Amino acid sequence: MNTLTQFLLNHKGKNPVSFHMPGHKGSAIYREHGYSEFLDNIMDCDITEIPGADNLFQTEGVLKETMERYRRLYDTKESCLLINGSSGGLLAAILASVPKGGKLVMARNCHKSIFNALSLGDITPVYAHPAVIEEYGILGEVTPEEVDRCLNEHPDASAVILPSPNYYGICSDVSAIAEVVHARGKVLIIDQAHGAHLAFFAKYGIPGFPASAEASGADLVINSIHKTLASFTQTALLNVCSDRVDKYDLEDRLQAIESSSPSYPLMATLDLNADLMEHYGETLMKEWAESLQWFYETAEKEVLGLRIMRHPMLDFTKLNLDMSAYGLNGNELEDLLMEEDIFIELVTGNILMCMTGIGNKRCDFEKLLNALKKIAGQRQLLDVKLQQPSAVTASLKMTAVPLRKERVKLEEAAGRVCASSVIPYPPGIPIVCPGEIFDEEVIAYIKARREAEEKVIGLDELGRVAVGRKE
Repeated sequence: MNTLTQFLLNHKGKNPVSFHMPGHKGSAIYREHGYSEFLDNIMDCDITEIPGADNLFQTEGVLKETMERYRRLYDTKESCLLINGSSGGLLAAILASVPKGGKLVMARNCHKSIFNALSLGDITPVYAHPAVIEEYGILGEVTPEEVDRCLNEHPDASAVILPSPNYYGICSDVSAIAEVVHARGKVLIIDQAHGAHLAFFAKYGIPGFPASAEASGADLVINSIHKTLASFTQTALLNVCSDRVDKYDLEDRLQAIESSSPSYPLMATLDLNADLMEHYGETLMKEWAESLQWFYETAEKEVLGLRIMRHPMLDFTKLNLDMSAYGLNGNELEDLLMEEDIFIELVTGNILMCMTGIGNKRCDFEKLLNALKKIAGQRQLLDVKLQQPSAVTASLKMTAVPLRKERVKLEEAAGRVCASSVIPYPPGIPIVCPGEIFDEEVIAYIKARREAEEKVIGLDELGRVAVGRKE
């Protein structure tokens, strides 16, 4: 029987190695640290707001204590539990920081949820364009100079938001950006969905990782605890680090965005993750860092022709691998790794990104290395590497967001105004946004992604996109 449940059980039966989110990588991390009772009784823990269970939107008891644990762990003014993922926290943070009809300076490579906030708040975006890392064909950091330019040109913008780390692990200089933003009295929101772990490397004195946004002067920081740490998928945290945003307005926005029936099993995993970090965090983080260092050093020595991305602002828990020297693009490499029951997070051209997490063990890294050695041993090293596709920076012309729309074939969209975002997924960053005008370059990019059998949200089953209706 081909059902979702059967698929999940079949996948578990492969004893797979996970280099994708979530960060717990399975039940072992819970069972090894004394939390088996919760896993064995999880369905009986699925309750509602009975007496003693507290209420997420007016915390006074056990949930308040979990929030207090995170406040201490991250050293913030307040920490809010999120059960609609980072997306819910990002929406609430923006809507509490930017008045209806206002302006938001935002990195052009922001996650799709941030573009949804624009619609909900009738907010006008001011795009800060990230640098392009030409060597790898991907988007990198957002510079303080770019944020400064945006604020100079749009002094009426209320807030700035950017991802750090981005999907590939590239961080921006949040500390320098905070100085630029705060000098103008604006709010800095950091989408740290991919960096919930950074604070703990610093906390336990583990060198080599970028500083967390909490320690770098951001006002609001949103962390996907589930992505790299040990809670269940859909759980996250909003850290309040200053008084620049009214806390009661923020709480009202969270109530409006999040489910009125928050899952107690999900919130319990946030509590268990806090317990893990309090009691075992130092050991777990050091073991993770040591495994990463071992892999970087060993893989480059033992797999001739393997290229592992390096960057001065890289959170190197993200393994960005390139084996184009063997004539393999990222999709082909992913297929070969899946034959070894190794599953990864993201492919972009020739780059395959493995998202490691706190639940990965040394044996996972060893299995990945052995698979790469096997693949290399079955192929000839080429003199010429495959060309990495260039990053599309989406510097498209802007006009008003259309109120009326129609659907046309992608090939016929050149010169038309986008009415609904087109989003390659993953990573979930729109390539064309409402109000931007399709051009031939971006159409060719979307077609290439479709031909590579990648998911592109915003195209219907007939390959059509939404554009402004011609009057």
